[in-house]
Amino acid sequence: MLASRLSRKREADTLIFATDSFERSMNLSSAQTPALSAAKFSCEIHMLKLPSYDRCIEVIAEAGYQGVELIGYFQKWTPEEQRRILAKMRSLNVVIDMLSGLQASFAIPGQSEEFAASVTEHCRIAKGLECPQINIKSGKKLPGVDPQVQYTAAVENLLRASDIADKQGINIVIEPIDLIENPSIFLTSVKEGFEIVRAVNRPNVKVLYDFYHEQRGGGNLIEKLEANIEWVGLVHIADVPGRNEPGTGEIDYTNIYRSLGKLNYNRVIGMEYAPTTDPVASLRKARLDAQKALAEGHGAKM
Repeated sequence: MLASRLSRKREADTLIFATDSFERSMNLSSAQTPALSAAKFSCEIHMLKLPSYDRCIEVIAEAGYQGVELIGYFQKWTPEEQRRILAKMRSLNVVIDMLSGLQASFAIPGQSEEFAASVTEHCRIAKGLECPQINIKSGKKLPGVDPQVQYTAAVENLLRASDIADKQGINIVIEPIDLIENPSIFLTSVKEGFEIVRAVNRPNVKVLYDFYHEQRGGGNLIEKLEANIEWVGLVHIADVPGRNEPGTGEIDYTNIYRSLGKLNYNRVIGMEYAPTTDPVASLRKARLDAQKALAEGHGAKM
């Protein structure tokens, strides 16, 4: 009953999601969801390379997914285009579960005011798009600057971002990127990411664990997952090499999903890969394979 009343209050504030269960699972600042509730599935639609947003949303729905992730192109939508796309998503029971593309870097000393202003604007946009979560990158590793100085700036900036986001009911994930993709970035591993969010120690600031990036950068995926599961806000899926669907490369996603099942992971699993076959068939298979292995993990003893 309480969850229902809270849901109606959030609806009045325009923070609307396709289902109450999805809403509760994405609200990291609220009470924890039941341990064995199912993970939700999402897709970063830019990877689909389809001719329109409408077709991307249709593909996601046909594949049985509940959410989409958007990069910065949403900032170019006109108000009318935004209304039309959101209406279509509602009709298909699909939500926007994360926004990327924030033009601000949390690990750059001396830019706290600019960073805070960017986070404030991004949270405003996220709420307008009925999205509960934003993705923030670290920015560059600065030549000649002690990494500890950047680490301190990261913690201080994310504390401020946490306060800003919490007022809007928005959650934050920080994403490490491997050095092959971005040779100049500061945050390159989930190990460092977990150290930062533990220091921030806020329930609405967690790590986006992208297995593709982490495999290319360091491997040892499951051990780091198990040691830090309480600080994982989202996981991203793509195989190495090629960034295609699970099963096309070297990552054993069956074992990763089983581990997520054992750990009672009930947040979003985001597919961020380029399909090599029909996108609906590819995404559906990726979801079904994941659900099967998650269920096997739930049934196994830790």
